[in-house]
Amino acid sequence: MHEMLPHLIQTDFPAIKRTQLDTLQANLGYRCNQSCLHCHVAASPKRTEEMDWETMQLMLDFVEKFGITTLDLTGGAPEMNQHFKRLVIEARKLGVKVIDRCNLTILCEPGYEDFAEFLAEHDVEVVASLPCYLEDNVDAQRGDGTFLASIEGLTKLNKLGYAQENSGKVLNLVYNPQGPVLPPEQVALEASYKSELYARYGVQFSNLFTLANMPIQRFGSMLISKKTFLPYMDLLRASFNEATLDSLMCRSLVSVDWQGFVHDCDFNQQLKMPLGSSREPVHLGALLEEGLQESAIRIGDHCYGCTAGQGSSCGGALS
Repeated sequence: MHEMLPHLIQTDFPAIKRTQLDTLQANLGYRCNQSCLHCHVAASPKRTEEMDWETMQLMLDFVEKFGITTLDLTGGAPEMNQHFKRLVIEARKLGVKVIDRCNLTILCEPGYEDFAEFLAEHDVEVVASLPCYLEDNVDAQRGDGTFLASIEGLTKLNKLGYAQENSGKVLNLVYNPQGPVLPPEQVALEASYKSELYARYGVQFSNLFTLANMPIQRFGSMLISKKTFLPYMDLLRASFNEATLDSLMCRSLVSVDWQGFVHDCDFNQQLKMPLGSSREPVHLGALLEEGLQESAIRIGDHCYGCTAGQGSSCGGALS
């Protein structure tokens, strides 16, 4: 796999600063039951990296001290971390909203059959990846059988109240393109998703988030191998939307890797870019005595991926 940082470190992206920190996003490890081409963390069943409980306790201390309102759990498949349930329980005791970035298929894997019930019991918001509403497209991107397993996971969650009227249980889906193109307009695509998924499979969801593929890890390496990296970067630059800058996720979020080191976003984490203006990696433990408001955010050319067209973030389109 190609090293991506040298291709992205030089940039003319505008300088930005963090405003009010309200979200701690945590990568609980790179192990996953899938190996998707677009995965920006290069997760797979063979990965062994996993956050330990000591680091999770630091996160809980940080959340409590700085009044963090959202704990956003990602991976890999975050549910595959042995401490996942304990972390969710302790975070919910603090009154924090917990988001599980779920690939849906994990809910049907042996040993994880009770996880849908666990998520529902603790009112965990589910953000689930489903890159298309057509079986062939999803299986081409994520592996044979993935789509039907995803539908099974969605059905489980619906039966537990997710995306049902007045249940309070939120189930959002995530769309990303299959190649080096921008995602379509989010509102119209959401309407198509809802119509097609309900008509074909009787499943429902709350909202659709459209995300651009970031030119890092597997996807970026594939672009270089196919000699489409520069054209894709030209597309992102040409589609820069200044109106998205105020809503960028990095302005209210920090990302913690499985070892406890802090980054300005999940993408910077995968590029091993230290937090803000720091020269060396910054551990979460060191930040318990400090604040991050109005601190500089480290940028690179990949930041154009979040500001192209309607914008792209962990919460979908920005404009």
